[in-house]
Amino acid sequence: MIPSKALSLLCATTVLAGCMTGGLGGGLNFAPPHLAGEAPAPTQSHGSPDAADFDATGEGEVVETLVARRSVLPKDGIYDRVADAALAAGSRAAEAELRSAKLRAEAENKNWLPTLSSTVSLTSLGETLASLVVDQVLYDNGKRKAERAYAAADVEVAAVTLSQDQNDRVYTALSLYLTTLRGHDKAAMGGKAISQMQGFKRIVDGRVAGGVSDKGDQRMVEGKLLDLRAARDLDAEQANTARAELQAMLGLDIPASDVAPLKSYAPDGLDPLSVIKAEAEAKRTVAQATAERAGQLPGLSASGTLNRNGTSGALNAGTSQGLGFGTKARLDAIENSKETARENVVEARETARRNRSRLEQRLVSLQRQERETAKLVRESRKTFSLFQSQFKAGQRSVLEVVNIYEQLTRREMERLDAKYEVILVQLELARDLGVLADGGAI
Repeated sequence: MIPSKALSLLCATTVLAGCMTGGLGGGLNFAPPHLAGEAPAPTQSHGSPDAADFDATGEGEVVETLVARRSVLPKDGIYDRVADAALAAGSRAAEAELRSAKLRAEAENKNWLPTLSSTVSLTSLGETLASLVVDQVLYDNGKRKAERAYAAADVEVAAVTLSQDQNDRVYTALSLYLTTLRGHDKAAMGGKAISQMQGFKRIVDGRVAGGVSDKGDQRMVEGKLLDLRAARDLDAEQANTARAELQAMLGLDIPASDVAPLKSYAPDGLDPLSVIKAEAEAKRTVAQATAERAGQLPGLSASGTLNRNGTSGALNAGTSQGLGFGTKARLDAIENSKETARENVVEARETARRNRSRLEQRLVSLQRQERETAKLVRESRKTFSLFQSQFKAGQRSVLEVVNIYEQLTRREMERLDAKYEVILVQLELARDLGVLADGGAI
């Protein structure tokens, strides 16, 4: 229970703070002309760091933007099922950090209130004297306001980090699933090619036994058959490895299903998560620099003490750092850190634009390759059918037919690779924008 005198002292100090904080900004000037005044408001794409931009939990425009993002994955499809399983099985370490950042912001949101502390001292007479001290900052060059802005920006950084982590997790799960499907499809196609090549081998074996062909033809077909088996086994191993990793990640087995490219994967008007994080980090850096600058300048505070000898009050003016010959250099270094933060945002935007342009051009190239390989597969099938007919009529050798079939198999594998690479690039573009999962679900 706080004594009535202490309560009166606390109320008086708070009222005094409320009166003085409104008028000290322009009336008191403790610093030399080149050091006085509050730190200039920083220029930011989302506004200057101000506690008024955030609620009690530190949630601002960035958090609202992230929550409003919607997944581009088709609902109730295999992509959505894998994504839901990935989110449900996540460790959520970034979510714990976000909660901690929100609590810190909530605590800093009350930093303008008076602080209470108690002291126990031993007097010169050997008596113990206990005192209750109330301290209220009246003018601090914007330091506490900047601390509130720093805590709020810290929430934004944690929120973007959480969104990045979860989108990365969904992308990893989907890429493993697609790797599994691609491996199974290529292994199945390889098995079909092996069956066909074994038929050619039986024909060559018969021709060698009959003296029509030499053993060179036989060894050549056997070599091609060995290559097909090695490729099939490698594809099957890659599929099994990706499937095992996905099962370990999700804790369940996702059955194979047909997949198709995404119809929507990069909505317009959205900034990449890397840019949003750079802006939030810049806002946090500017707020930290503003607080550090304010700490270099003199401030004013009111304090009151209550003990058995009565109550007393005082106005205190000063700076925790002290003014010296290096003060101006320290202030210049602090201002330079703000400019560095802004340049980091510009660099992040440039990097994001370059990365998106690279992925979009790669997507266009892969889509072209998919169309071309599909056309080549159709042409190779016609050629193979023609060579088979000519072989039966005695117009083609068996090795010519084998070579055409090997070319057909290779083109079919290239078509499969292009098909899955198209989807992977689309998912990568969606991941960078943070639209592989609903913001509210994260």
